[in-house]
Amino acid sequence: MEAVVTWTGPALNERGSDMQFVVQTGSGHVIAMDGAPSDAAGVPGGRNLAPRPMEVVLAGTGGCTAYDVVTILKRGRHAVDRCDVTLTAERATTDPKVFTAIHFHFVIVGKGLRSEVVERAITLSHDKLCSASVMLAKTATLTHSFEIRET
Repeated sequence: MEAVVTWTGPALNERGSDMQFVVQTGSGHVIAMDGAPSDAAGVPGGRNLAPRPMEVVLAGTGGCTAYDVVTILKRGRHAVDRCDVTLTAERATTDPKVFTAIHFHFVIVGKGLRSEVVERAITLSHDKLCSASVMLAKTATLTHSFEIRET
C-alpha cells in the first residue's frame, strides 16, 4: 500500500495559513486535507477547506469496520440494505494527541436481521478483521452500540 502526501503551500492567504495537503493514494484516488485556521498563539493552520488528517483516520476506521460488517452479513446471506456508522472520538490533551476513546454507533437496515447476528459481525470486525480498529485499540478504548431497522 502506498500514498503520496503533497503540501500545496505556500499558497498563503491573508492570515498566513498554508497547511493544505493533497494525498494521492496507491489506488489512484485523491484526498484533500487541511488544518484549522491559525490559532491565537500563532500555531500555523490551514483554511478549513478539507478534513483534518485525524478526521481522515477516524473516517477510514469507520469505513473499514462498516465494510467488514456488511461483508459478514452478506456472506451469511442476511438481507442487509444499509449500514451507517457514527464515530465519536476523544483525543489525548497533550502531544501526541492520539485517540483515547472511540465509540461506534451502527445503524443496520435490513429484513429480518437478528440482534445476535449483528453483534457478532461488529465484534468480529473490531476484534479480528478491521485493521484500523485493531491498530487504534492499542491507544483507545473502543466501544460500540447498534440499532436494527427493518426495511
